[in-house]
Amino acid sequence: MSLVEVSALTFAVQSFVTLLVIMDPPGATPVFLALVSDKTAKERIRLAWQAAAVSLIVITSFALFGQFVLEYMKVSMEALQAAGGLLLLYVSLQLLTGRIEEIDAATNKNVALVPLGTPLLAGPGAIVATMIFVKQADTPARAVGLVAAIVAVHVIIALALMASTKILTVIKDSGVTLLARIAGLLLAAIAVQMLADAIKILFA
Repeated sequence: MSLVEVSALTFAVQSFVTLLVIMDPPGATPVFLALVSDKTAKERIRLAWQAAAVSLIVITSFALFGQFVLEYMKVSMEALQAAGGLLLLYVSLQLLTGRIEEIDAATNKNVALVPLGTPLLAGPGAIVATMIFVKQADTPARAVGLVAAIVAVHVIIALALMASTKILTVIKDSGVTLLARIAGLLLAAIAVQMLADAIKILFA
């Protein structure tokens, strides 16, 4: 095996591990379950794959055009991170107060788009990491490795979310309510941390 192939393989593995840790499928699972608890089993599976697909589209779009778009709009990654944090904070308050069902029906059907696909999965951290990896993919072999890593991460995300729906058949309604509160608390913590990190950099 040549040095280029070894380097490309190592690069692909590093990209895969980094993105998987940042996107954190297990961490997204409680929020996903809370948002799809009123759906049928078939709809939950569809939403799991849809959330992963949306995340893949967002990550791919930023990989290809992210730097250009942000520079053109004069938007920093910190501002994008703060906006994502505010959006997640809003959703977390809905979960904590038990008012998630009051979200407009059309929006509720698209929970796989927002907040699951983005900014929970395809959040600022994953976007920044991907944009950095794109700059480092300076050979065709590395570029192919990065594409494979991104796709593999999203397949794992979809499978993890889909498998997690089995939990809902066990915990019943009272368990779903408890899960929604826990998910809301976790999501609020993530949102506040995203805001704090963005503010710290913006005003450093």
